[in-house]
Amino acid sequence: MSDSVLVTGGAGYLGSILCAHLLQSGFRVTVLDNLLYGEQSLFHLCAEPRFTFVRGDVRDEQLVRRLTSEADILIPLAAIVGAPACDRDPALAEAVNLDAIQHLLCCRSPRQLVVFPTTNSGYGARSGLEYCTEETPLEPISLYGRTKVQAEAAVLQSPNTITLRLATVFGTSPRMRLDLLVNHFVLEAVTRRVIVLFEKDFKRNFVHIRDVADCFLHCIAHGDRMAGHSYNVGLDTANLSKEELAIQIRKHVKDLTILTAELGSDPDKRNYIVSSQRLRQAGFEAGRSLSAGIQELIKGYQMLGRGRFMNV
Repeated sequence: MSDSVLVTGGAGYLGSILCAHLLQSGFRVTVLDNLLYGEQSLFHLCAEPRFTFVRGDVRDEQLVRRLTSEADILIPLAAIVGAPACDRDPALAEAVNLDAIQHLLCCRSPRQLVVFPTTNSGYGARSGLEYCTEETPLEPISLYGRTKVQAEAAVLQSPNTITLRLATVFGTSPRMRLDLLVNHFVLEAVTRRVIVLFEKDFKRNFVHIRDVADCFLHCIAHGDRMAGHSYNVGLDTANLSKEELAIQIRKHVKDLTILTAELGSDPDKRNYIVSSQRLRQAGFEAGRSLSAGIQELIKGYQMLGRGRFMNV
């Protein structure tokens, strides 16, 4: 019988892609999600007999204990994601991003592999001049970053665990996110033909959502030798400033205007470049290019139509 995987938050942006990849690879997949955003992002998986959906909350300790006991592999994706969402409800962010992870770790046995996604935003507001490696001190500058850094520390203190420090993810998904930087910039380019830049020289690292899903599968396949470590997951060729990203998008949206705002600032002060060398040494490298992702997003945004509150 194939291994079973419990994915909390599996109806989200990453989960709805990852679960399809897991099923295609022969796993049995159980998703626990409270459908906070009311999406039907997993409808395309319902015909698969190895797929099970449980509507519930990761703060429900009895439910999590039962589902955890039935799984071979645990992938806790459920989180309040991003600094603005966490600042809007700090108590919820602490409960979901940290407390629920600590409870899951108490429920599991050492035989169960845990692959936990965190964020490379834990590197904080650095100079953007030196590569951040997994040995670089973590200095999160937001509640979101702090909860994820604390959760990662708890995970790595538990045996048979892997943590993935994800770059800013881009690409289409059944549960689309338009707030992520590449996704947002391409949307502005397609719908408004203008991108306004604050702190244009601040650098970020990027990675395609399907590369992230493939990375999870690689971790599962090689968990025996990867466990006990964190890994940066990003494209080393996509350590770009905001201005460089906008210029890349303009190659595909010819009439795009790029404006630099001299007044005002971006509340997100992260500025760093990241090395994924440790992950390459473990046998995995992201391969989907930023250019291909931009073209993918342009095609996807042609399907959006009118927004609910727009007269255009």
